[in-house]
Amino acid sequence: MPDILPITLAIDTAAPRLQLGLLLADGGVDVSIDEIANGHAELIFARIATLLERNGLGYADLGRVVTTTGPGSFTGLRIGLSAARGIGLARGLPVVGISSLVALSLGQAGPSSVLLDARRGEAYLQNFAGPGAALTAGAIMPMEAARAAVLPGAAMIESPIVDIALLARHGAGLDAASHPPEPNYIRDADAKPQTAARIERRGA
Repeated sequence: MPDILPITLAIDTAAPRLQLGLLLADGGVDVSIDEIANGHAELIFARIATLLERNGLGYADLGRVVTTTGPGSFTGLRIGLSAARGIGLARGLPVVGISSLVALSLGQAGPSSVLLDARRGEAYLQNFAGPGAALTAGAIMPMEAARAAVLPGAAMIESPIVDIALLARHGAGLDAASHPPEPNYIRDADAKPQTAARIERRGA
């Protein structure tokens, strides 16, 4: 008899969407999707509440939380990760983090190459033997080099939009200890400490 997966809330805010998925006890997944580039913070908990309520559930019924970890929008990722960690901490639930590149590979039955525009003439690239089965680590490189490094004959995935239902199902069965909800920026965040106006302290 197959293992029964826990009721799982999946969150994806890495792309210009607010996506939520709720894996139910019967194996079905209910989803909530808002096409927004900004404003995730103002909407996310209201949308989670609506998703739970229309399925006759509350936070107490959740067994775990799953979230994408990027690469993606720095602000969006921060909101999704904070929400997932907050729910996990408040309810004592395991929180699973899944790279957005891995999440995007889940929709392909066979080999795939996930290639996302990282701007500045660069791309994020990761090759997969099958859904979630990485052949290479996620990396950022010049766009030309990325296109040359795709897996021959593999399906090309260039959209950053994750299938939230597949994310919920995949994350529900993963070991939370080996998939922490830590940001996967690949490229370092652009923000740097401001030092121009800093006054150096002199020793006494």
